[in-house]
Amino acid sequence: MIRQRTLKSIVKATGVGLHGGRKVQLVLRPAAPDTGIVFHRVDLDPPVDLPSDPYSVCDTRMCSGLERGGAKVGTVEHLMSALAGLGIDNLHVDVDAPEIPILDGSSGPFVFLLQSAGIEEQKAPKRFLRVKKAVEYREDDKWVRLEPYDGFRLSFSIVFNHPAIDKTSTSVTVDFAEQSYVRDVARARTFGFMQDVEFMRANGLALGGSLDNAIVMDEYRVLNTEGLRYVDEFVKHKVLDAIGDLYLCGHPLLASYSAHKAGHALNNQVLRVLLEDQSAWEIVTFEQSAETPAAVSHQFDLVAAT
Repeated sequence: MIRQRTLKSIVKATGVGLHGGRKVQLVLRPAAPDTGIVFHRVDLDPPVDLPSDPYSVCDTRMCSGLERGGAKVGTVEHLMSALAGLGIDNLHVDVDAPEIPILDGSSGPFVFLLQSAGIEEQKAPKRFLRVKKAVEYREDDKWVRLEPYDGFRLSFSIVFNHPAIDKTSTSVTVDFAEQSYVRDVARARTFGFMQDVEFMRANGLALGGSLDNAIVMDEYRVLNTEGLRYVDEFVKHKVLDAIGDLYLCGHPLLASYSAHKAGHALNNQVLRVLLEDQSAWEIVTFEQSAETPAAVSHQFDLVAAT
């Protein structure tokens, strides 16, 4: 049986919020089976619970944020991506600010935190959301699509017309039947352009951004002295974001995801299109080894081995 997972122990981290620029304390706590991923704004009186839910997504300009009763928690996608990549189903996330800390701009530090706490299998079957028929969402030349697939595969292409990005691979396919989230995706950092910083900060965004937590480019080149972590780091980060955005549906997907020039908003919209068509999806479990698709077994064997 493929089982649900949580953490073995509590783990804590402190960092800065990418957009607010303020210090943030984060506590990750184990949760019971079928709890899901629940964020808690513990700085509010009384604290506010914000369960992962695509219909609670409130701000997709530069991140994915959740809102409930006027309380918000932003920049959840990198943590959600790490949770999806490690197969963690149930977790309490305590945060004392309106956003999750950015750390180094990737999911790598979250993977380290989660692995440091230890991952525990629970006495309940993991519940997958299986896509049964293709759905898509389009805006002009941007699009995103989900199709049936016995596993989880993502294909992404980007167009930025920038020399530093054009020198790298601008399309990628990641299939978790064959590739490792921790090795192949988790370390890809968010990126931005110096010429956009003034505009973003005037609009209350990227106040905590720096070369320590993003790939930054001027008109011609990458400014980070260490260079890129992957030859296709830019498009890999878009895949990392998509994994986190899609995990807000509350279950790991069995699907093939493909996208062109998409971002947080389109990822959220395609989830809504999917969920609103009852014939397009179903919840499944694999309680017998013989029932489990080979790609799914291999994906979670890889996670257990990392």
